[in-house]
Amino acid sequence: MQVICLEEVAFYSLLEQVVVRLKESQGEKEKWISDEEAMRILNITSKTTLQKFRDEGKIRYSQPQKKIILYDRESIEKFLEKNARNTF
Repeated sequence: MQVICLEEVAFYSLLEQVVVRLKESQGEKEKWISDEEAMRILNITSKTTLQKFRDEGKIRYSQPQKKIILYDRESIEKFLEKNARNTF
């Protein structure tokens, strides 16, 4: 049997990473996401396109501070579902 020793800081860091991965795998997702995460979900690379979706009211957002804009994950998923096309 092998024994692994960790410093306290490293142990808690590892524990936090495990908790994050468990939340992701169990489907527990944050309601408000950053612009980078929104762009990843929408599969776009331009912040201008993201701003266009926001300005046209296609996706919900919140602006808690002047330079911080968060996006509603559920509205992005609804937007993608609404624009999905069925196969023949």
